[in-house]
Amino acid sequence: MKELRIPVLAGVFVVAGVLAWGAARLWSALGTLPAVPVAAPVVLAIIATVLLATALSLRSRLKAQREREMGAKGVDPMMAARAVLFGHASALVASLVAGLYGGVGVALLMDPSEAPARQDQAIYAGLSVAAGIAVVATAIFLERVCRLPDDDDDDNPSAASAA
Repeated sequence: MKELRIPVLAGVFVVAGVLAWGAARLWSALGTLPAVPVAAPVVLAIIATVLLATALSLRSRLKAQREREMGAKGVDPMMAARAVLFGHASALVASLVAGLYGGVGVALLMDPSEAPARQDQAIYAGLSVAAGIAVVATAIFLERVCRLPDDDDDDNPSAASAA
């Protein structure tokens, strides 16, 4: 599985933000812009919390396994792979959602006629962006926790044949 690439996630964020900003401006010109849901930052924060709890649990179990502690519970490789896959998917979706709400938030702040009435919507959009960034950060942390150590024997075929 390939690692998460921050430039790809940033690109998704920026493209989604620009498209959302344009769509929000157009929608605002044609009528009223739909409200930013209060649940958006809450759901993203819950996902970030689940990813962080998973990463901390796996890190402690892997550390205990490496140090050969008595009664250390091993980590199932498939469970670790599923956790990393969940982190990858969450990071991609969170960067998309954060970009969308970021674009809508900028559009709300740029429209002076509706700024006081929609200030709470801009705050919800900003909190959604922050929670989306938290999801991306915890997904990267989870990926680092589950990274396999480099195997020097695979890179040096002469060392394997000498044994």
